[in-house]
Amino acid sequence: MDGVPSDVLRRALTESDLRPLPAAASELLARLSAPPRLAAHLRAVHDVAAQLTEWFADRLTLDTDAVLFGAATHDIGKIVHVEELSGPGHRHEPAGRDLLLAHGVPPELARFAASHASWTEPGITAEELVVSLADKIWKAKRVPDLEQLVIARLAGEPWQAFLDLDDELTRIAATADHRLAFQSAYPI
Repeated sequence: MDGVPSDVLRRALTESDLRPLPAAASELLARLSAPPRLAAHLRAVHDVAAQLTEWFADRLTLDTDAVLFGAATHDIGKIVHVEELSGPGHRHEPAGRDLLLAHGVPPELARFAASHASWTEPGITAEELVVSLADKIWKAKRVPDLEQLVIARLAGEPWQAFLDLDDELTRIAATADHRLAFQSAYPI
């Protein structure tokens, strides 16, 4: 797995107007010679997570750095289970957590790789919910049950929180085609 990143991977990690990944995440993806499509996907989800953390700033207490690292590495297990880049599967989730732990990532950050599709599990943190939400809304997929869990954590009147979050998710979803095109431009 360890290797020299290709020029295509380097472009997926650096080109476009999407925000760059945290340096530690980008360096790990390069060191592991991640598939370029995976790097592009992680950039898209990370960019959405950054938008969400900015929006949540006055509404929800979050460890923003954890959310951004979690979004940047949530699917890293697809390096091991490449078939899940283009098909369904959940084997990448525990594999991603294990891969991150094996490369010295602390458990509190590695957890996102295993939890990003398990938002209904007991003990899920607000940070994990935001990573899960970013992993859906980047492509304009709305998941009402997930959104309700986020709304339940917001201060204030639930109906107003629903309306406000709906407006923000609609705004982010409106640019999904751009993110999907960016991801599709890179090979698996």
